[in-house]
Amino acid sequence: MPKDAAPALNSLGFAKAPSDTRVVVAMSGGVDSSVVAAKLAREGYDVVGVTLQLYDHGAALAKKGACCAGRDIHDARRVAEEMGFPHYVLDYENTFREAVIDEFADSYLSGATPVPCIRCNERVKFKDLLHTARDLDADCMATGHYIQRKIGTLGPELHAAGDPSRDQSYFLFSTTQEQLDYLRFPLGHLKSKAETRDLAAEFGLAVADKPDSQDICFVPNGDYASVIEKLRPGAGQPGHIVHLDGRVLAEHSGVIHYTIGQRRGLGIGGLEEPLYVVKLDPEKREVIVGPKSALSTRLVPVREINWLGDEPFEAQDQWELDVKIRSTRPPREAILRPTSPTEAIVELVLAEEGVSPGQACVFYGSDGSRVYGGGWIWRG
Repeated sequence: MPKDAAPALNSLGFAKAPSDTRVVVAMSGGVDSSVVAAKLAREGYDVVGVTLQLYDHGAALAKKGACCAGRDIHDARRVAEEMGFPHYVLDYENTFREAVIDEFADSYLSGATPVPCIRCNERVKFKDLLHTARDLDADCMATGHYIQRKIGTLGPELHAAGDPSRDQSYFLFSTTQEQLDYLRFPLGHLKSKAETRDLAAEFGLAVADKPDSQDICFVPNGDYASVIEKLRPGAGQPGHIVHLDGRVLAEHSGVIHYTIGQRRGLGIGGLEEPLYVVKLDPEKREVIVGPKSALSTRLVPVREINWLGDEPFEAQDQWELDVKIRSTRPPREAILRPTSPTEAIVELVLAEEGVSPGQACVFYGSDGSRVYGGGWIWRG
């Protein structure tokens, strides 16, 4: 190498040898984060594995499909032992309850439909855990998320994953520019989950065939209502199911059992037209229902915006971007009109059905790749 030539960058983007680069890997015990840790250890990096105990896993030991439960901590520790790097378990139960679980319950009580996985990434994994990584003198922190970090003209940018079916960009929109500078996502470019499992098998990891987690980690079997009732006794107070025209159609056993756009399980059969939940009124304990057409909307108020564009959010009167208002829906064309540095009215070019307070609205470039941030839908 010529005298004045800059040293080559390693795979994590640092101009030094992997052995001189310390990386903290957030390990959930699943195959994705295990492969990240094993891959970086195999490449010679100074790897430190960290697993967060996020809730009392005593009752969850037999529960499959949840992250950070007892078995998952064991699995993460075993990977670290197999690959020969240190592993730590940190007790974040109180932090997790205050930052994620309490808001989850209160959001449902207010008639919203929360996305706790986003709050967990924002308030725990990419905040407190990231601080821990810095305290350990790590050069960066790596995770098993399916999202890409690409270097643009002004620095790191957030991009959707190489495999659209695995893309987690909706759940990571609140990643700040400062966090993005420090984070790495070694699996984001892969084209399929099969590639990840092939790597796990190549590294000889026992978790190679471990099933993916399906539920929110603290909600067994997807039963949100029972969790909320345990956290907030009396939350399941009965009330009326009311038609938009004012007719009382039936009784319900608690607003927390319903979400905007719901059709099944309303218990109001025998009517001429199919009815959907179009609004929730917790104060009156009413579930308001109406025809499918009543779900359509084009104007979506968004707040707590995290902006990742090259210019300040208010530098333009409007931004023409694509937006995703549910994790399972494709991005749609929209016009964003800032009303403050962290608030906007999003105008959808085509009306969407079932826009629900508490969900995220995530902004994308027209090619569907670059993530420009997002915010929280806060009223219908």
